[in-house]
Amino acid sequence: MFESLYQSFEDQADPSQGAIRVAALRAELARLGLDGFLVPRADEHQSEYVAACEERLAWLSGFTGSAGLAIVLKTSAAIFVDGRYSLAVKDQVDLSIFKPEALTETEPSDWLEAKLRPGARLGYDPWLHTPRQVERLAKAAQTAGAELVPIEPNPIDTIWTDRPPPPLGKVSLHPRKFAGEDAKKKLARAAQALAGKDALLVSDPHAVAWVFNIRGHDVAHTPLPLAYALIMKNGKPHLYVDSRKLDNHVRDKLASLAGIEEPYRLGQDLEALGRGAKKVMFDTATAPAKLVEIFKEAGGVCEIGKDPIALMKARKNAAELAGARNAHLRDGAAMVRFLHWFSVHAPGGKLSEIDAAQALETFRRDTQKLKDVSFPSIAAAGANAAIPHYRVTVKTNAKIRKGIFLIDSGGQYEDGTTDITRTLAASKPTAEMRDRFTRVLKGHIAIARAVFPKGTTGAQIDALARVPLWRAGLDFDHGTGHGVGSYLSVHEGPQRISKLGSAVLEPGMILSNEPGFYHAGHWGIRIENLVVVERREIAGAEREMLGFETITLAPIDLALIEPKLLDDEEIAWVNAYHARVRRQISPLFEPGARRWLHAATRRIGAR
Repeated sequence: MFESLYQSFEDQADPSQGAIRVAALRAELARLGLDGFLVPRADEHQSEYVAACEERLAWLSGFTGSAGLAIVLKTSAAIFVDGRYSLAVKDQVDLSIFKPEALTETEPSDWLEAKLRPGARLGYDPWLHTPRQVERLAKAAQTAGAELVPIEPNPIDTIWTDRPPPPLGKVSLHPRKFAGEDAKKKLARAAQALAGKDALLVSDPHAVAWVFNIRGHDVAHTPLPLAYALIMKNGKPHLYVDSRKLDNHVRDKLASLAGIEEPYRLGQDLEALGRGAKKVMFDTATAPAKLVEIFKEAGGVCEIGKDPIALMKARKNAAELAGARNAHLRDGAAMVRFLHWFSVHAPGGKLSEIDAAQALETFRRDTQKLKDVSFPSIAAAGANAAIPHYRVTVKTNAKIRKGIFLIDSGGQYEDGTTDITRTLAASKPTAEMRDRFTRVLKGHIAIARAVFPKGTTGAQIDALARVPLWRAGLDFDHGTGHGVGSYLSVHEGPQRISKLGSAVLEPGMILSNEPGFYHAGHWGIRIENLVVVERREIAGAEREMLGFETITLAPIDLALIEPKLLDDEEIAWVNAYHARVRRQISPLFEPGARRWLHAATRRIGAR
């Protein structure tokens, strides 16, 4: 099953077809009188995981990352990716057609200013870009003397003859015992947040799912119903969802909360609000430019800002936190079973990356609680581990032999979402591997032990994870941590620990703690646990202080730790963490696995 899934993915995203498909797109653009076209990796909600019918960038180029943008002009084409995919993109696209560009070095707007000729017409799909994205791109085109032109339907849809149909995943109700709050109260809170505005367009399906206490099956790995909502300051909200996704019970429950409308009605309702000169808030990150345009042209007053539901959703309530802890206990047991299995089977050198990923997924499914993996497992051996967001396929599937094996994975359970990375020694590690691993561990511990005043942002503590690497002239190019949802997205905002983490960290937020190091072409290291922001009581404190509770439970590979690099407090943290793993996970195992766990979490000595 695992192999067929990845094979079918390869068939859809085939870089060998890049030249043919780009030629077909250029022919269609010529017919439309266009000199180029923008191809973002996006759907109309700016989702991380998109339905198969929305994978236009993968279909055209072969690039399968979760973020990217291709620009196809008459005689040139570029694909822009961030640091996560700087290595992967070169293996996935036809480099004779697409020139990879690093977003850290070249902005698409700057590239367009240099490449567009005066009088050129650059097309874009207004459903796939936010207003601010369009504004930046239009300014770049104007600077070059060119024009940015909205085009419907999307020209790729015209040439993609076997494009899959839109998804019709069934919508389910998310029980209150997991949600912790009735949807009616959530909707009221969202309405109260609309000071000075008449309505909020909820364009992020995660926010729709959270505020209505529903889940769906429209995209892989995240239980989302693709839908919109209009929440009125005064009056009944409206939910715009394909009625074929609703059974009678779900429809009746939702109808008691909101007017249930087909998606095509949203444009009409925005037009009506616009004609009434109403003021509507649109989400900066997810609202499609097309809907903003419809509303503005009808005479509406548009405010583009941050959807207030995002922050409400990020601050988990007591029920959601209890569910997260239960999910992590269950997931930790599955992870320990995998680590035990790996210790037995890996030394033979016959295991492959897919074997390992499939085994871990099986252990999770054996819990009888797994709904889905929370993202495609990153099972990476040797040099593949040096690619931060490597995705194993049948073609790239490597044997796990000497060196390091990295496994980054997670599960979707009805009571919580998990994400964990462990780096394992597949053979005796070198002194360099142990040094780098221990420096990453020191950074991980620094975040886990951090205490900080209320009002601190993720950007202010990101450096704590990097200092041990900086001291050796090293660093990593991704953020230290991302937010995590409650049976929702494994990558949730606005909370994050990174150089760009501007959101204030608040009690109840769940984040990852995952510093890393990558020796390009050789091996990579990452250690990831999930943490919850919590209040800290400190005697004599003059300010309200916060810290992190680690909720992930699984051993850290002792074979890769160089104790001489750890101070006494760091050693104490490792021993205390392992003692907690042993105490909470051991009762879930049979004696043989229990003995292995006790050995894997044995105390390490002070320096």
